[in-house]
Amino acid sequence: MSLRELKVCLLGDTGVGKSSIVCRFVEDSFDPNIIPTIGASFMTKTVQYQNELHKFLIWDTAGQERESFLTLKNWVKELRQHGPPNIVVAIAGNKCDLSDAREVQEKDAKDYADSIHAIFVETSAKNAININEIFTEISQKIPHLNTSDSGVRGLKLRREQTDLTRERTCC
Repeated sequence: MSLRELKVCLLGDTGVGKSSIVCRFVEDSFDPNIIPTIGASFMTKTVQYQNELHKFLIWDTAGQERESFLTLKNWVKELRQHGPPNIVVAIAGNKCDLSDAREVQEKDAKDYADSIHAIFVETSAKNAININEIFTEISQKIPHLNTSDSGVRGLKLRREQTDLTRERTCC
């Protein structure tokens, strides 16, 4: 079974739940008193996807802003300009368990994701809703490696395979 390393960078505004999503995915835990990330943190998790092992190399960045959906377009623009051509963008509408505090309608977020060819999943790190699913969708969307590639060239392709996950709050 081959191993692919998938680089994931969670980008988003302060307080949207980036660290909680990573902790839920990697450790299946939730800390309601989690402290804000300073700089960035790094975690990994390896999961089986079809006939491959996908090792997610996850960078959790510190948030800067407080207007998550408004700054989403700026993040995507930066990713498209400076990221690799085969980048996979995923938008996690986190905190969907707080439906009474919703700031962005699901349809609006979904329509935007469709317009930029991104994955969109509403999640709740607190209640473990769709956390594994968003990473599964990333696995599904990454380009397949050419099975005729092997050795150093195949390894180079695996290391260059990059997935960036853009996370924002939907609630």
